Amino acid sequence: MKEPKQLSVSAIENGTVIDHIPASGLFKVIQILGLDKINNQITFGTNLESKKLGRKAIIKLAGIFFEDDDINRIALVAPDAKLNIIRGYEVVEKSVVRVPDEIIGIARCVNPKCITNFESVTTRFKVVSKKNVALKCHYCEKITDQEHMVIL
Repeated sequence: MKEPKQLSVSAIENGTVIDHIPASGLFKVIQILGLDKINNQITFGTNLESKKLGRKAIIKLAGIFFEDDDINRIALVAPDAKLNIIRGYEVVEKSVVRVPDEIIGIARCVNPKCITNFESVTTRFKVVSKKNVALKCHYCEKITDQEHMVIL
């Protein structure tokens, strides 16, 4: 019997690996981070087996490191994601994405009558649920759930 072929993704020398993204959230993370507009090497996989999520996605980004605002954006659609910072082919730092207590200027309010949707007012939300992310608007108090969230 023939051995099954093993396909592997090459390691990156320096960059970031975003792991434990829900499979359904992969393209949302790519969009949120603007990864479709960069020239760096990006490798991603989806519907990979995961004991924790059932199915997960992963993104490997060569030469890219994120600021806190970007990490907060990831948290809104993939609250259990893990970031691995790679330097010299070694994982030098591991961190779990954390949904912050307050979100400023990252998401849009779902209330069409909210002042943030027709005035140049920066959106501001209190996070009311971190597991299934839900945000309460500081201005109109409308709750925006993960399903209806629009990331700016």
